[in-house]
Amino acid sequence: MPPRSVCGKPVDSKILLHACCAPCSSAIVEWLMQRDIQPTIYYFNPNIWPREEYEIRKQESKRHAESLGLQWIDGDYDHQQWLQGVCGLEQEPERGRRCEQCFRLRLMAAAKTASERSFSCFATTLASSRWKNLEQVNRAGLAAQEAFPGVTFWAQNWRKGGLQERRNELLRQYQFYNQQYCGCEFSARSAQALTKPLLREQMREAKRQHAMLLPQWSRQIVDKLHAQINATYHPSPITHHPSPILAYWPLPDEVDIRPLFDCLVAEGATILLPRVTGAATMELRRYTSPADLREGTFHIMEPTGELFTAYDQIAVALVPGVAFDAAGHRLGRGRGYYDRFLALHPHIRKIGVCFPFQRVATVPAEAHDVTMDVVVS
Repeated sequence: MPPRSVCGKPVDSKILLHACCAPCSSAIVEWLMQRDIQPTIYYFNPNIWPREEYEIRKQESKRHAESLGLQWIDGDYDHQQWLQGVCGLEQEPERGRRCEQCFRLRLMAAAKTASERSFSCFATTLASSRWKNLEQVNRAGLAAQEAFPGVTFWAQNWRKGGLQERRNELLRQYQFYNQQYCGCEFSARSAQALTKPLLREQMREAKRQHAMLLPQWSRQIVDKLHAQINATYHPSPITHHPSPILAYWPLPDEVDIRPLFDCLVAEGATILLPRVTGAATMELRRYTSPADLREGTFHIMEPTGELFTAYDQIAVALVPGVAFDAAGHRLGRGRGYYDRFLALHPHIRKIGVCFPFQRVATVPAEAHDVTMDVVVS
């Protein structure tokens, strides 16, 4: 059983739990509930960058809380204010003064919320990560406690008692998005040192972790893609502009865009698919039906329809990738077919297509890598 007092003060059966992310929260929440302590999840992490990364982590935290019937509080996202709060500490190393100031900002907000909502105790999942300095987290929590009398910080060491191992089990069970860096753009500097092969390996592991969710995400992404393609032709509908659209036939671990094909064809669009023709080039052929596809290079299904060479007519290209960042940089599978083709035809609107967890802070980019105009996930 957990202590029923912290610093000599009683712990109620309900506490406010500041959550940094769903994976770190999972084992802690389970541990608390097994001991008849009902946590209310408070998601306040304005340090996370970019906004797309923040939204993914937030939705995973909310999904986790709702699955357990727990109250979930959405904190404010003001990254600019957070940057002001750590101003002057940008060059500090990880676990340095910037990190402690970040903890103070977030836990001060947690203590304020606990006070306003009549919680007598608050805790944080920040203390669970081995990548964080536990003493820094506790100092930040105790400083927040002092600022709000009547609210006690529970400085529990969540790394003991098998909770780390249980976290990993629950991550697989819930198929959580498992981020690749702490959160802010400064912590992402370490991601910049990632080599392309290492990032590809990380994404392969992420796909294995999220395998059960890939079909569901694909259906959602198809709807977003349809809207994005139609926006390309705004204000006239796509039926007035039957321009060819370069698409792709998905591999098993890629976003399945096949349901989009029939819809686009019905709207008057011509679908083009790539076919590898040599060590460095690919050609485009018209897609007619799945029956006219043949397995080609790298076990990718390729079209056998009419050869298409009027590249100036292509309006949109749907481009798969291993990872994308906020600047539109794309990590492919390493053979450069898309980069070489798209570099020759810059007028084509390039839409990167990926699963949510494939949006990362930084993709290692080289001069020949083509940047996407927009990424849909």
